[in-house]
Amino acid sequence: MAWFGSDRESAANKSTALVIDGLDVFYGRAHALQGVALTLERGVLGIVGRNGMGKTTLCNAITGMVPARGSIRFAGEEILGMAPNEITKRGIAYVPQGRRVWPSLSVDETLRLVASRRRDVDRVYTMFPRLAERRSNGGAQLSGGEQQMLAIGRALLLNPKLLVMDEPTEGLAPVIVEQVAQALRELAADGIAVLLIEQNLGVALSVADRIGLMVNGRIAQEMPAAALAADRELQERLLGVRSGGHGDELDAEPRVIDGAPSTGMQVFTVRRAHGDRAPSLDDLAPATVRGFTRWNAGGTAAAVTDISREAASPSPSPHPSAQPSTASGRVGNAVFDFPVAASSVRAAYVAGTFDTKGRELAFLRQCIEKLGLRVVTVDLSTSGKPSPASVHPREVARHHPAGESAVFSDDRGRATEAMGLAFEAFVRKRRDIGGIISAGGSGGTSMATQGMRALPIGVPKMMVSTMASGDTRPYVGPSDICMMYSVTDVQGINRISESVLANAANALAGMVAHPPMVSTITRPAVGLTMFGVTTACVQAVTKALEESYDCLVFHATGVGGQSMEKLIESGLLAGVIDVSTTEVADEIVGGVLSSGPTRLDVFAHHAVPYVGSCGALDMVNFGAWDTVPERFKARKLYRHNTTVTLMRTTVEDCRVIGEFIATKLNAMRGPVRFLIPEGGVSAIDKAGQPFHDPEADRMLFSTIEAGFRSGPDRRLQRLPLHINDEAFSAALVVAWHEVARTPVDARRA
Repeated sequence: MAWFGSDRESAANKSTALVIDGLDVFYGRAHALQGVALTLERGVLGIVGRNGMGKTTLCNAITGMVPARGSIRFAGEEILGMAPNEITKRGIAYVPQGRRVWPSLSVDETLRLVASRRRDVDRVYTMFPRLAERRSNGGAQLSGGEQQMLAIGRALLLNPKLLVMDEPTEGLAPVIVEQVAQALRELAADGIAVLLIEQNLGVALSVADRIGLMVNGRIAQEMPAAALAADRELQERLLGVRSGGHGDELDAEPRVIDGAPSTGMQVFTVRRAHGDRAPSLDDLAPATVRGFTRWNAGGTAAAVTDISREAASPSPSPHPSAQPSTASGRVGNAVFDFPVAASSVRAAYVAGTFDTKGRELAFLRQCIEKLGLRVVTVDLSTSGKPSPASVHPREVARHHPAGESAVFSDDRGRATEAMGLAFEAFVRKRRDIGGIISAGGSGGTSMATQGMRALPIGVPKMMVSTMASGDTRPYVGPSDICMMYSVTDVQGINRISESVLANAANALAGMVAHPPMVSTITRPAVGLTMFGVTTACVQAVTKALEESYDCLVFHATGVGGQSMEKLIESGLLAGVIDVSTTEVADEIVGGVLSSGPTRLDVFAHHAVPYVGSCGALDMVNFGAWDTVPERFKARKLYRHNTTVTLMRTTVEDCRVIGEFIATKLNAMRGPVRFLIPEGGVSAIDKAGQPFHDPEADRMLFSTIEAGFRSGPDRRLQRLPLHINDEAFSAALVVAWHEVARTPVDARRA
């Protein structure tokens, strides 16, 4: 059944062929499109390729938005040179990148402004039920997915024979991507021809009949989508990406090659030893590009280094970027050779409050795009103002556990806090984040870094902030966030902010384009926690294991425990020997080195081997003597040095600490060994030392033992040893070997 009545049925019988031949577009002396030729008679033709190859320029040329040379014939008529409105009348509708909906008009007003009949609007609502639900909402109040539906519906009301769509799924959640893809399939089945520009290869393969690869302003290769979908090797050869198949997401998780995460990126360029003809598939080979993009100052494409077929024939390196191609480029005041990544999967995310920092965030986006990376912009504003970003604030807000209504309120502090929580949940669900960057003041920094901390270790994270010159722990936490001081306030573009922001953009782009260095260490990594008063124990354990394990020692100062658990969350540790759980004492009693109430929770979510002990649970940490809170001045205090004061935990403190630890141990999913050193838990907890308190220790040990639930691979062991005795460290090593050999099935029990 036709979407818009009998006129659609009669139009379906007419030729809807789009024939492009010898199409050239220049921006000044930059040659953007170079002799493009293609034919679309019916169905969907997908055009794929990385940023900067000319895909959007092709759309603009077809729709009359930019001047061009050559020929564009539609339904047998030459349309090149016509005004955009005349081209639209001929039956070509354009859905531009970025949606471009009117922010002040409601959904219904937008559609009625275009429609000639009310029933046509109703058919759009039938196609997109979500729009019917939001018909009274303004364009600025819609999520990115809803805006895309509105843009498609608006175009359909023009009764087109050909729909030109530029990046329709950019920045959308996976569930919305599938809805848009299904809509495109239905439109093609109804007789509307579709020219689809799409970065998501999985979507393009699931929707298109044929795929054209655009390289350096030309259609380098065209083939049936089914042939490309069935050939994973060809996908990697063409684009350096892997498709999840028909409609699947692309590489939900990074591939692992020889134990190291791979970005799945490969670099391709066009060899120019073939005259002026469009390059073929055989012409594509890894090479070294000279010139930032093919948009050089000259009238032809940038020259490239030709590589002979003999040089290109050996099997590719297992790590695609071991010898990256480079392009000379300028961003800000920097001029350098930069690796050109051909990935159309991973994107650089630019996140922040676009209502107050729009110019600065847009500058970051432009800098990164100039380096050839795909960019997704995410708006974290809570003001309700119109948003120019790819992802609307309301789309982010819907990821809050209580929904978007929990984010937008008159209380700015609460709104900022809620948006940070929503952004954290949003980031966890994205599957194409190659890196993330933001710029802002205290509020923007708080929200953006909360999302950054949710990403695994190794994913590039850059924060330009006015807060980077102070205490950054609340923002960085246990994560590998790079913070750059903005020098001037993040307010406008000036000679200082331009330099700082450009450097930040360069840094992020470099990290995204270059995969992490492949470590030569192949031993599995084990995390250990150490405090000054448990050093002897941890050093002995490390010495015993270092030939078989890569031992990573974390200083138990609050962020140390968080960092170790972050690596567990990121899948980078094979297990943990948690000798020094002292951060729990600071959390319970109120010291300054707490890891927070979630310490040890990661082991309830990840079934990794755990060996633990009571290291330094006899103490709570404060700063210099004068910083100890008044309520603790009568307690047993010990001046560790001029900047650190320790306070002995009492019998009651130890009871609560013991209950906390037992509860956490019982929730662990993996194999567990917990060893109790009855002779003392720190260097100053033994006979003759200032924190020797057998009664408090007995309370700690008995509480943990009473609350601990034993099992086939869950054991608690009390040893008549001091924590720093060699025999105790040897017992920890034995316990580790026991849990490390535990079968996987037992770990999941």
